Amino acid sequence: MEDAVKTDPLITLLVENGLLNEAQLEDVVEEHTRTGHPLRDIVIDGGIVNEDDLLVMIANQLGTIVVDLAQMEIPPEVVKSIPATVARMYDVIPVEIGPTSITLASAQFLTPETIDEIRFVLTRDVTLVLAREESVKMIIARSFGDEGDSVGHMLTELESEIERGGVVTMVEKGSEEAADALMEMANATPVIRFVHLVLYQAVQEGASDIHFEPFEKEFKIRYRVDGALYELQPPPHSLALPVISRLKVMSNLNIAERRFPQDGRVQMIYAGRHVDFRVSTLPTQFGESVVLRILDQDVVALEIENLGMSQDILDRFTMDILKPNGIIVVTGPTGSGKTTTLYSALKRINSVESKILTVEDPVEYDVEGLIQVQVNEAIEVTFQSVLRAFLRQDPDIIMLGEIRDKESATLAIQASLTGHLVFSTLHTNDAAGAITRLIDMGIEPFLISSTLESVLAQRLVRKLCTACRQPYEPDAEMLERVNLSKDRLGGKPFYSNKGCSVCHQIGYKGRKGIYEFLPITNDIRRMINDRRPTMEIQQKAIENGMRVLREDGIDAVLEGLTTAEEILRYT
Repeated sequence: MEDAVKTDPLITLLVENGLLNEAQLEDVVEEHTRTGHPLRDIVIDGGIVNEDDLLVMIANQLGTIVVDLAQMEIPPEVVKSIPATVARMYDVIPVEIGPTSITLASAQFLTPETIDEIRFVLTRDVTLVLAREESVKMIIARSFGDEGDSVGHMLTELESEIERGGVVTMVEKGSEEAADALMEMANATPVIRFVHLVLYQAVQEGASDIHFEPFEKEFKIRYRVDGALYELQPPPHSLALPVISRLKVMSNLNIAERRFPQDGRVQMIYAGRHVDFRVSTLPTQFGESVVLRILDQDVVALEIENLGMSQDILDRFTMDILKPNGIIVVTGPTGSGKTTTLYSALKRINSVESKILTVEDPVEYDVEGLIQVQVNEAIEVTFQSVLRAFLRQDPDIIMLGEIRDKESATLAIQASLTGHLVFSTLHTNDAAGAITRLIDMGIEPFLISSTLESVLAQRLVRKLCTACRQPYEPDAEMLERVNLSKDRLGGKPFYSNKGCSVCHQIGYKGRKGIYEFLPITNDIRRMINDRRPTMEIQQKAIENGMRVLREDGIDAVLEGLTTAEEILRYT
């Protein structure tokens, strides 16, 4: 993300004008990474430049002018000539409109690419002028209030536009002009607006994934928020092809190829926020299913202190990642936050004195100072081939996205034995299970015991919505299920999820990690060499002070952060 910040046009402009030195730039990057606040707000609030001077600089760069919206009388019909979602998405407000043109005021540094995108969505020539942010937002709030283009509001317009002229029928019959017809549908203005709205709403709601799913008689769109899927108002089935075609155009995929899976990526800026979407298509019986993984660079704070570890686990994990060599494994199911933990650890130890290489499938976040390689098996860029190359690159620290087989495990051990610190992940239910998994791969126990430093198991559980959570006294049955005595309960309440407008009636908002940290002590090393069962290793670790996942989760329940049901579900 640091690279994206440093190449942001606003930051580039400030550097070129001598208003941002290297030390200030690092402070801006750190603040942006930690808080996710827009760069514009950070440089203004930090006293690097005042808003009026910044607007003049941006205007000069873009070849436009600065206007005072407070001194302008803009007719309401002009303001409402663009959709509310477009106004909010791009932080723009119309100030003048012609038969084929529109003048928009914004406080943001909109790139030529973004202006072209707006021009495409509005089907008008766009002229940009600059204005103070407070004035722009005040007009948006006054003109639109809570109004916005919902998915439902746009469906009728979308359906009539696409079906006009039999375009969908022609493509489905496989005519020679299929590719051209698909492109025509994908570039239809209502389709563009609809897709942008779906993506924008997903980002606003904190979704991690968007699912576009065609069925025989339905077309479903679902968001995954805090680990759970929920469905939007379903669009008409006839819109599946144009919407999916639009997604493929945006991610530079072959729009006419519907027989094989494809992978791509989309980069967007929504109201100053940098968002990446990782796109995956899958041919199914009734059309292509498309899933977008949302990588919101501006909201992921890669700080190890923000992961939600207890102080004891944080201290011991931090001590291990500072070691000069060895292997540190983070384990858990898919979607449990392992990658974020690894990135946070690498960010903590990243310095000019260390060379850090990572091999990932795929690279999810750009981190300054790390040399990151993405697996591409189509051209034989595999975990194994990259790891072998890494050992000739004089690294200090290596991150292997996942130990998948004996060869990758062997290479990780080889790297550790030759003086490197290696980070990786495994898919096991608990920390002790990682040891058994490595042995099952065919790794000799003495190699594991001599290189493995620690294993961190983790899960992500949903956090209770603080606006509507309800306290209650747990009964004896619930206490027995979570193995909690009344003495430890100490009269504290449990909380249940009720649901309100803040959390979309779900009762949960956000997620937190729960952890189990297994240090590889001398006792554990001897047990590994003796091939002791997983349960015996876990029991010895507990005797040595390890707290299992459920115990860490119960602490979160007692703090009112989550429900007992969430902990029972994930541990």
